Amino acid sequence: MESGGQFGAAGQGADGHGASPGAGADGAVPPPPVGPPGFGPPPSGPSSFGAPPPPDRPPVVGPPPAGAGLRAVAAGVLNLSGLGLGYALLGRWGRAVACWVATGVLLLVALPAEPDGVSARWVVVYGVLVVLAAVDGARIALRSAVGGSWRPVVAAGLGVVLLAVPAGGVVAYGAARDEAREEMLLDRLESGDRRVAAASGQPFGAAKGEYEKALGVYRALDRDHPDSRAAGLVPDRLKDYYDAVSSPYAEKRHCEAVEPLTYLRGLPGTVDRKLLGELAGWPDGPLAESLYACGVSRLGGSSSGGAAEFGELLRTFPESEPARQVASVLGERIDGRVAEVKGDDPCAAAEALRGLRTTVAALPAQHVPGLSAKAGKGVQDGDYACGVDRFEEGKFSQAKLTLDRFARTHKSDGRAAQARKIAIAAEIAAARPAAGKRLPPSGNPGGPRMELVISNDAPNGVEVLYTGPVTGTVTLKPCGDCKRYSAATGSTLACKVSGKNYPKARLQLPAGDYHFLYKHGTGASSRVDSYAAGSKVRPGYTYTSCTYVIERSLLEPRLPTLPDLLEPTSLSLPRAGSSR
Repeated sequence: MESGGQFGAAGQGADGHGASPGAGADGAVPPPPVGPPGFGPPPSGPSSFGAPPPPDRPPVVGPPPAGAGLRAVAAGVLNLSGLGLGYALLGRWGRAVACWVATGVLLLVALPAEPDGVSARWVVVYGVLVVLAAVDGARIALRSAVGGSWRPVVAAGLGVVLLAVPAGGVVAYGAARDEAREEMLLDRLESGDRRVAAASGQPFGAAKGEYEKALGVYRALDRDHPDSRAAGLVPDRLKDYYDAVSSPYAEKRHCEAVEPLTYLRGLPGTVDRKLLGELAGWPDGPLAESLYACGVSRLGGSSSGGAAEFGELLRTFPESEPARQVASVLGERIDGRVAEVKGDDPCAAAEALRGLRTTVAALPAQHVPGLSAKAGKGVQDGDYACGVDRFEEGKFSQAKLTLDRFARTHKSDGRAAQARKIAIAAEIAAARPAAGKRLPPSGNPGGPRMELVISNDAPNGVEVLYTGPVTGTVTLKPCGDCKRYSAATGSTLACKVSGKNYPKARLQLPAGDYHFLYKHGTGASSRVDSYAAGSKVRPGYTYTSCTYVIERSLLEPRLPTLPDLLEPTSLSLPRAGSSR
């Protein structure tokens, strides 16, 4: 019985009949194949024993499912909305949840909208994630068949429509951010308003810093945010700002208004004139008015009252109406004070005229012609009248100072000689009030004159002042070899040394009552007391007087005052003693 083994797959002969690859009937062995055996289709029956050999090349992948391109576009577009809908339609719920979480995190970071918006870093990261999700969704849809009634065209259209969600969100977020920025700018505007309100109740010097900070807020809003609602309100705020700063002017406190109005006048140098509008030139009128009113209020004092204000007015606003009034108001004030010189208080009038003269001297001469000379003449008349008035009121020391100053300052004045006489009488009267009962005569009386010889028996010089029918002064030189006397010997020994050449002064005096003041020098003799006395000079006599110094201790009593009258039988005036 013949039997044959079957190996591999059957081939076909040339005649189309199957032939066994084994030995033929005659037992001959076929030649070996020239290449590896081929593999036909897998058998339909049970497989033979053993593993099949590996393929000679990779298996060929089949084409994508029908409609995959449109599905990929639809999934990608749906994922671009940031809602993960492309993943949801593909059944990739894990990825869809990841998209929802990313969108939620962005919303938490971005909301509520802030004036500066969300950080660009978050936007970039989220945008990259959305793009990656779109690409990933498209990739998955391209290689996966989707079950159910999935309509790619409808999904793609829905994806395009849903792109309006992030776009609308961006628009809405931008609007919310813009509104937040507007609110922030309005808050900033209100902060400037609060500074102005707080500063308006304080003196300008103390509040200037707050005013400048408020102005900085307004200026920054106009410069940095010109299209904002807050910037649109700045012009109205500047009007309120000017009203607050210039409030002293509105309340007629003109001297206080000068500084803030000057500040406002300088603002166009730092603030855009277009922003200020009519406010840029507004302070000129009020400032000129305030300078004038303040200057007028300060006129007539002892100092140069009004000079600073009038000077600023004439330099800054020379053509203004207030500037044209300066000369007339000064002239009126000077005329009024000159008239007061003849009144009850010439000293006050003279002092006011002195201040007016100083004020006029500080101003440009072309604006106040002739006023300086008029004020100077008023001061001259006022000083003389003041000195006389003080003498008559018994204010002898003040009278002496005033009239001495008059005589020195106005040497060419016809009253200078009389002023010197009244000053001498006032000095004597300060030590001997009886000498101030009447003013010294301005002229010299006629009639006979009596000689008074005054000798100095003192080691220091002596100035002798006298007043009566005539008034004057004479100075005696020191007696070089004279000495001081004791209290007991002075009145009997002074000026009695025979043949001694005492320094002398000779006066020719009309008859009448006289008052004398013996003034010793300074330096070594500064502790020597001055001495005042009174005497009557009668016709037909020659009088002598001797002045000397008594050395005494502090415990010794003072010398008595010499009698005011001389007996006609005496040919000498009382000896003038001074103690040391």
